[in-house]
Amino acid sequence: MLDYNQPINRARPEAPQQISQTGFNVLELVNLLWRRKVAIAAAALLGATLAVTVGKSLTPRYTATAQLYVDPRELQLVDRELTPRAQDVSGMSMVVESQARLITSNSVLLHVIQQAGLDKDPEFGGGDGKSLMSSLLGLIGLQPRAPSAAETKEVQLAALDALNRHITIRKTEKSFIVDIEVWSTDPAKAAMLANTLTNAYLTESRNSQASAARRATNDLSGRLKELRERLRNAETALATYKAQNNFVGTQDSLISDQQLSASNQRLSAARAATMDAQARLDQIEASRRTAADAGAIPEALQSPTIANLRAQYADARKKYAEQAGELGPRHPALRQTEKQVEDLKRTISEEIDRFAQSAKNDLTRARDYEASLNRALEAQKRQSVQLSQAAVRLRELEREADASRDVYQSFLKRSRETEEQETLNTSAARVIGEATVPQRRSFPPAMSLFAMIGFIFGAIAASGWFVAAELLFAGATAPAPAPARPQRTPAPDPARAPQVARTPETEQPQQVSRAPEVAQAPPEVAAPPLQPSMVERPLIEKPLIARLQEADVIHTLGAILATGGGVDLTRLGWPTLRPGFPLTSLLNAWRDMRAAVARRAEGKALPVVALLGPGETTGRSVTALNFALAAARDGARVLMIDADHLAHSLSNKVNRNGKSEPSKLGWLSNGSKAAREIKTVNGISVLPAAEGDAGKATEAIRKAIAQARSAGGYDLVILDGPVTPLASAGRKLLDDVDALVAVLPTSMDINDGLEEILSTLGRAERKLVGVVLDELTPATQARQRGRQYA
Repeated sequence: MLDYNQPINRARPEAPQQISQTGFNVLELVNLLWRRKVAIAAAALLGATLAVTVGKSLTPRYTATAQLYVDPRELQLVDRELTPRAQDVSGMSMVVESQARLITSNSVLLHVIQQAGLDKDPEFGGGDGKSLMSSLLGLIGLQPRAPSAAETKEVQLAALDALNRHITIRKTEKSFIVDIEVWSTDPAKAAMLANTLTNAYLTESRNSQASAARRATNDLSGRLKELRERLRNAETALATYKAQNNFVGTQDSLISDQQLSASNQRLSAARAATMDAQARLDQIEASRRTAADAGAIPEALQSPTIANLRAQYADARKKYAEQAGELGPRHPALRQTEKQVEDLKRTISEEIDRFAQSAKNDLTRARDYEASLNRALEAQKRQSVQLSQAAVRLRELEREADASRDVYQSFLKRSRETEEQETLNTSAARVIGEATVPQRRSFPPAMSLFAMIGFIFGAIAASGWFVAAELLFAGATAPAPAPARPQRTPAPDPARAPQVARTPETEQPQQVSRAPEVAQAPPEVAAPPLQPSMVERPLIEKPLIARLQEADVIHTLGAILATGGGVDLTRLGWPTLRPGFPLTSLLNAWRDMRAAVARRAEGKALPVVALLGPGETTGRSVTALNFALAAARDGARVLMIDADHLAHSLSNKVNRNGKSEPSKLGWLSNGSKAAREIKTVNGISVLPAAEGDAGKATEAIRKAIAQARSAGGYDLVILDGPVTPLASAGRKLLDDVDALVAVLPTSMDINDGLEEILSTLGRAERKLVGVVLDELTPATQARQRGRQYA
């Protein structure tokens, strides 16, 4: 790790040599410790004894563990669940974490306190059941005063706080398993509390589901009365309107429509009957006008009277023919037969005339019937037109009634479903491992470990004491330096600095041997002259240190989970800060770094900070992105610029789905259309890297910073780069930067890395305000960097 016990003085390379000359060397230290070996061993044994004694005096703790399987995919018991289930992986993880937090909620812990009687357990802040005063009152026959509600509540809160400290919830990564650890001074009590806690959680989970279903049922039932009244009013208004406008009929059609259809059918039949009667009358008249036999019409042929008369007529004609052949023309019998024939012919003609008159009567009746049907049909048509106009309002009322009926039926059905869901348990959480009585204590650890720690600390303390005493004794017996010595070694000129600086190197300190009983004072050592760099500038200020760990970030799947609402910097596939954790040590350290940046900016409206690190890995870009997200989370308006003109890691990620947005001065860009400002949904604007060589890219970034300062709208500018080792263009860009933050992967030697960055920065090292230890960069990338700079 980095060692900041002493500020880095890059102008004094001879400091280690000076310390070795005025202190102990290795042989003297070993000699001193060997002389005091008995005392050191005694102190080590004393430390081991004290450590074992302290360990024995500590109250033992026993930890019992119960395991729960919390599956966010609940049981599918009904078609429509009361609450939707989580489908994506992140949503399931959030559900499991929420259930893990529910285990230590106050409602669950209060159930455990009531079931286990922890409010009367001294280990959890309760009483032992009967106090001394209550026992004395019981001896004289008096009942002690019952505790008030406030006192009972205070005892329960104390037990709740104590029980919360005794519980530890651990969630296994990438699984739905939750471990519940409860410790106590009694192993049986620890196991009992762990099992009681799991049962109380399962009961609370079921009760919360039933309570949610009950609330939904009550809300739906409260609306049913109003919806029922609304449906009744709509149906009453519909029925009244139908009665007022004579809308009477079956479910399919109205009576008026049925009557209109029937009248139209009857009118068509009447017209057909009229035409038939007219045709029959015309045929009879035509038969009578012609010389043909009038009895040849269908009506005459079908009439039995005509048939009888025609039979008689045929017999009379036959008889007349027979008599005409036998008798003379004037014979009375012949004349009588002839008259009979004429009478029968006249009778047939009269009968035919009656058929014609009947056809005329039928035609007249058919015409009158047709006319009456036509008048009735016209009246029904006028009524139908009036009903069609009134049907507009009728359909509106029917729609209102149907809508009210549908809403009422859906509410009624859903109310019945939620009422039945009160008795259903859809939770898939179950106990997969009950807590057993622990056989070994979890605290304190084994006495052998205490003895080992005490032994080591005792030996180290005794050794340090003897070394410190020897140093103090040597300092007291050493002769004081001559008062005129500092005047004999003045600070040299810059031109003569190399020759003067080599003078202390030629002087060798005299080795002095010390006997156990006599110590000889070391020889006087000449103080090294001041270097020119020491005269020109002070020591470097101690930078702040932050650690970017796996616990601070969350890994995303990149474009697979990307949304269509804009560029989301948390969906680039890089690890980004976890949401909802504003008080982590990383965020606090970064806030202090931004405060240091603001102090270095000396009142500038838009401070600029650059993050430096190895250019061969994406660790620096990931750290810069999270640094910007942390600033945006605190309300700062951030402009992030990709200053790495070689790798373009940030630009390649953002430009994949990026969309340029205009700034207040038109287009804020790095000199090309492809490097224009990109607005994101995270409150951060990203300016991709410019195309071209390093000099042009640097000038474009400087112009973009000047443009952003003149336009306003931003609170902080963060540069991702430039790449180390710095070129001339990178050093020129650092002149406009107010502060620097170094990013060092922990998979490499961070002290060497910091020294390399400081040597690269030169005079710009004064701007270094912080160091971020990147624990996310894989070791393979760090090894590649080591080979390049070997």
